[in-house]
Amino acid sequence: MRIMKSNIKELDSEDLTGKKARTVDLVDYQKAAVVSRTIIDKDTGTVTLFAFDEGQGLSEHTTPYGAMVCILDGEADITISGNIHRLKEGEMIIMPANKPHALKAVKKFKMMLTMIRS
Repeated sequence: MRIMKSNIKELDSEDLTGKKARTVDLVDYQKAAVVSRTIIDKDTGTVTLFAFDEGQGLSEHTTPYGAMVCILDGEADITISGNIHRLKEGEMIIMPANKPHALKAVKKFKMMLTMIRS
C-alpha cells in the first residue's frame, strides 16, 4: 500500500479482549496524516482501525484477500476497479480480492477494515 501525501502512523496495540470500547474512539485524527491501530491480528485475518485527515488516502493497490470497510465517522471516496463509491458514517463496502482499490478522505474519516485471509 502506498500512502498519498503522508506517512502512515501506526499506534501500539493494546489487548482489548474482554474490554468494552467505543470503536470510533480507539483511533484519533492527526493533522496531515493517516493513523492506524490494529485491533486483531491473526493468521486468519485482521481488524484495523484507521483515521484519515481530510485529503489523505491510500493509493491504488490490490490485495490477495477481500476486505470489508465500515465508515465510523466522516466521509470517504473508495474506488474499486475504477468505480468511485462515496461512503459516509454508518455505511460499509466490501472490496474484493485481487481488484484494484484506493481510498481518499473527502472529509476526515475513520474506518474499520476487516480482512479475512482464506
